[in-house]
Amino acid sequence: MPIRAFVLVTTKPGTSEDIVRARKIKGVKIANSVFGRFDAVIVVEAKDMNELSKIVYEMIEQMPNIRSTETLITLFYPPE
Repeated sequence: MPIRAFVLVTTKPGTSEDIVRARKIKGVKIANSVFGRFDAVIVVEAKDMNELSKIVYEMIEQMPNIRSTETLITLFYPPE
């Protein structure tokens, strides 16, 4: 079963729409700018923790205009 995580993103002001580009990163299922405490939410699926780390730290966090991220790893989700 793959690992699913929600990455909550804070961006520089006025740049939250740029997060939609994250959809092109392998493993990113959904990337949307949102209202609220965070500027965007990215849903990631990876085969294991190593792949998840690579997606979050080496790809998402290296995007320009990202100030910080908070990653929530799911404990359980029902099969589709």
